[in-house]
Amino acid sequence: MDAYELVKDKQIVIFELDNVLYPEKDYLLQVYYLFAQFIEYSEQKNAQAILAFMRGEFEQSGVEGLFVKTAKAFEIDAKYQYNFDLLHQNARLPLKLLLFKNLLEFMQELVIERKKIFIVTAGNPDQQLNKIKQTEWNGLENYLTVYFADEMGVEKTEIFQKILNDNNLSPNDALVVGANNFDEQQSKLMNLPYIVSLEIYK
Repeated sequence: MDAYELVKDKQIVIFELDNVLYPEKDYLLQVYYLFAQFIEYSEQKNAQAILAFMRGEFEQSGVEGLFVKTAKAFEIDAKYQYNFDLLHQNARLPLKLLLFKNLLEFMQELVIERKKIFIVTAGNPDQQLNKIKQTEWNGLENYLTVYFADEMGVEKTEIFQKILNDNNLSPNDALVVGANNFDEQQSKLMNLPYIVSLEIYK
């Protein structure tokens, strides 16, 4: 689908964050690296082995129960669950998060065309803000308006409606860019045009 053609008659574009603008694994794997380093420092356990285990489990089974599995495999005290969770929210990453190349180019084009850009993201607000702060936006940060669904305690559809209302727009004036069925369902509830981020290419 030609997103550049699709967006010609739109005034705003709404993005999710994780796996839409950047690969979420780039954040999580750096969190796991920092946690492994912390455990090596605190408990003299091999950070390289811990990280390799966590990476393997994450790639095979995702984030569910990852601390518990790691703690069991390396005899890590349950008290470190707190540190694991806290790192997800406030980790200072060794490397900046990089936008997908196709999304970076697309957003730069939106700025040139004077389209408004919104990010509506679900998940822990502190964690999502931490990701945003550590992303290399290439100057795009000056053109972003961000809403945290969990902080506002509402569904994405309500935020979509607020954005439309605040800008005196109809659903046909907007485009939602997402990466999963939930994003698509939320858009369809509002009759908002929707596109999968991976389909955006010049």
